[in-house]
Amino acid sequence: MSDPLQKRRRRSRLMTYGAVAAALGLTAAGVGVAQAAATPAPLSLVAATGQVTAERYEDDGESYLSLDLGLHVIAGKDPLEIWAKRTGYDKPIKAERVVVKNGKKTKVTVPAELVPDFNGLKDFTTISIADPAGTVVKEYKTPFCGNGYSSARTRPDAPAANPYPQGCGGYNPFTLGAVWGVQAGWDARVDDYPVYDPDAESFDLPVGQYTATATVNPVYQKLFGIPQAQSTAQVGVTVVEGDTDRGGLARIKAADAGQAAAAPDEHSIHDAEGDAKRQVSSYVNELRAPAKRPTPLKAAPSGGPRPDLRSLPAWEIALEQEDGKWYVNFGATVWNAGTSPLLVDGFRRTGTELMDAYQYFFDAKGNQVGSRPAGTMEWDNREGHLHWHFTDFAQYNLLDSTQKLSVRSGKEAFCLANTDAVDFTIAGAKWRPENTDLSTSCGANTTIAVREVLDIGNGDTYSQYRPGQSFEVTDLPNGTYYIQVLANPEKKLAELDTTNNSALRQIILGGTPEARTLTVPPVHGIKG
Repeated sequence: MSDPLQKRRRRSRLMTYGAVAAALGLTAAGVGVAQAAATPAPLSLVAATGQVTAERYEDDGESYLSLDLGLHVIAGKDPLEIWAKRTGYDKPIKAERVVVKNGKKTKVTVPAELVPDFNGLKDFTTISIADPAGTVVKEYKTPFCGNGYSSARTRPDAPAANPYPQGCGGYNPFTLGAVWGVQAGWDARVDDYPVYDPDAESFDLPVGQYTATATVNPVYQKLFGIPQAQSTAQVGVTVVEGDTDRGGLARIKAADAGQAAAAPDEHSIHDAEGDAKRQVSSYVNELRAPAKRPTPLKAAPSGGPRPDLRSLPAWEIALEQEDGKWYVNFGATVWNAGTSPLLVDGFRRTGTELMDAYQYFFDAKGNQVGSRPAGTMEWDNREGHLHWHFTDFAQYNLLDSTQKLSVRSGKEAFCLANTDAVDFTIAGAKWRPENTDLSTSCGANTTIAVREVLDIGNGDTYSQYRPGQSFEVTDLPNGTYYIQVLANPEKKLAELDTTNNSALRQIILGGTPEARTLTVPPVHGIKG
């Protein structure tokens, strides 16, 4: 069974294939030089090349298409920057564009109908694909957020760094706030696949010649002041049979199924440094923990910045039967809404599979000012793990209708990583965290110290099919239950507030022992 969380990112996986080469091609195509020579448009839509080749595969009666049109939006003399936020799960998203006027930043409201969710600006681009006779064979609209994984500056006078996040941040149904942007003089990839629809057939084109025309839709041309001449790009497309010997079919099938082609990851898929307001997070420039405990350890200060761990309601909940037993699987997210990152260093007890964990504290400038013991870390040698787990981060409980404990999840330890942009609009949010997956977190068994971090505005998600993300309900009676996601269960971590550590999600078990059923009511209209 494929992971639905991964499926939601199918489109972005397909887009990123060949993205680096395409981004580098912008300057080769003359875009950088041309724009540096004159005052650039506020935004421009460009194609990196005039001709691309798409590979088509067939397997077991299904077709798969690897298409990269190489479309980019380039920002002019000022960045494109949009903040989107909702104050509650049942509240609409309010989006504002940051505009620079006379050297000062002001905010302009973006029409609500253009931002129905956190996946970006709705229907930003129309892509029309025509055959040699000029007959349109495909036409669809794509969203745009600007937060690219392969963004680069396209002219010599552009700023040296891109502050904006990587990824739109809309796949977690309980996202609260996002920031989207394109740095001045930098490019951002434009989605060139239709929005993913699990009920639709795979996107496909027969072998042959086509012309793809991409156009920024009129509402955005007017909103952002995009000249008509800079709002359209055209690309010739040659569709050929793919070479399966090069692993193309495996790659495209994995992307189409929403499965990562890389090694298995215990987390969901993990997705720039900002201005002076974000300097509190500067500590993370070095993710490795020191080799030994500081001597002496400074006591935790009585005041100052602190993390604030908050749990989101369980999501993507599903019923599964395995070896004659019934399980409720779920995804869970704990995020940091505080004024300081949560930073925990582990120091190995020589010759053992245990580390002593310490939480560290920082002042408003990001200087380390103290620490305190925070439990332990343990080495997890199970397949799919093979890293250090912090044992005092969260707990999952299944409560009965009176909210008394029925079952405790087997998941009791965690590798901290910044997997989700839960709310990048809060003060001090780290837009570009460094430890976003297990390749940048949690260490190997040959290490003597580990640093695990949860940055401001970021969440740590364990998706529903990861080991321990379940409750066995085989012998539980039918009725109403609550999945509890509980952060900092033993209160060993110092926080701003511990009253918001618990989140409950109602579920209803039914059916018979042979055919159990599961109903998951929405939370404030959210069905995720």
